[in-house]
Amino acid sequence: MNYIKLFCSISFLLVFNFCYAQNHFKGYENLFTIPANYVVPYASKAPTIDGDINDQVWLNTPWSDRFQDIEGDAKPKPYYDTRVKMLWDESYLYIAAELKDPHVWATLTKRDEIVFFDNDFEVFIDPLNTAHNYFEIEVNAYNNIFDLFMHKPYRSGGAALFSWDTQGMQHAVKVQGTINNPNDTDTGWTVEMAIPFRALTLGNAINIPKDKDVWRINFSRVQWETDIVNGKYVKRKDSAGKVLPENNWVWSPQGVIDMHRPERWGYLFFSKNKAGEKQPQFVLPYTEKQRQYLWLVYYKQQDYRRAHQRYATNFAELKMDKPEFDIDNKRNKIELSSTGRRFEVSIKDTSGKKIYLNEEGLITK
Repeated sequence: MNYIKLFCSISFLLVFNFCYAQNHFKGYENLFTIPANYVVPYASKAPTIDGDINDQVWLNTPWSDRFQDIEGDAKPKPYYDTRVKMLWDESYLYIAAELKDPHVWATLTKRDEIVFFDNDFEVFIDPLNTAHNYFEIEVNAYNNIFDLFMHKPYRSGGAALFSWDTQGMQHAVKVQGTINNPNDTDTGWTVEMAIPFRALTLGNAINIPKDKDVWRINFSRVQWETDIVNGKYVKRKDSAGKVLPENNWVWSPQGVIDMHRPERWGYLFFSKNKAGEKQPQFVLPYTEKQRQYLWLVYYKQQDYRRAHQRYATNFAELKMDKPEFDIDNKRNKIELSSTGRRFEVSIKDTSGKKIYLNEEGLITK
């Protein structure tokens, strides 16, 4: 067991100085581990998007931690390493990824085919941090793109908009070895992307980040178990002839096998300091600490609805009888409005500023 990470996760709940917090978070610990964070440096010079991530500006840019299982430390460590690094300027978010793999393969070559049926690399971006209106981009070792927009997550009845394309995106893949050749041993494959900020919208408003802005982002690697049959890679099957489920390796663990929980994604902190320069340290914003209690109510409400076919109409039904607590030495209170079919929970401190979360998992202010 990784005791350091366990200690940090427990500490994350205790920093709120909320004496009964442990009791209320009990049973939901997997959904309240500390998300990863990455301080993204400013690009003094844009990298060349060719799949080769040895440009000097990339060499000056730090790698992320290596990917973990999507469920976190409770599951085995991935057997192949994956890591990412990022840069930005006024026009693009630049992403470089390194996926180690001794047997690189791919089959899908048409745009917007569902490439996670191959081994793939995936990017999830929520620029506004509302847990709605987010973007997903996937790529396989053939450099074939599958991208989509989600108005809201699948859990809330959302449907993927496959017609959305990342207009103006540059992307490239480079294989360190061969592709679809079981007779040799590869090193892996690398991915480069330049994602235009102007593409990350469905309306007229363009979300251009500023120094010290915070977005939500996560990365996933889908890796299938394979066997070599008649000189080809074939997905491994169980004794009943069913294809084994894929491995899901991620930058910031979700706690459950579901990438479509944007509240669990990592934090992307934009820095105007250039790659190679000293970077500021990311500090979890006060409002993010407040949101943890909104999400706790949300998860409890979803469980209550599954058990009672309606949402709870008061905190007593959720076994949360004292909805007041301190965050960073500021007194906070949560309020619940519920009809049984719908609900909205809010949090405010002594300033009177409120943050809201509804039954569809939408954050508003």
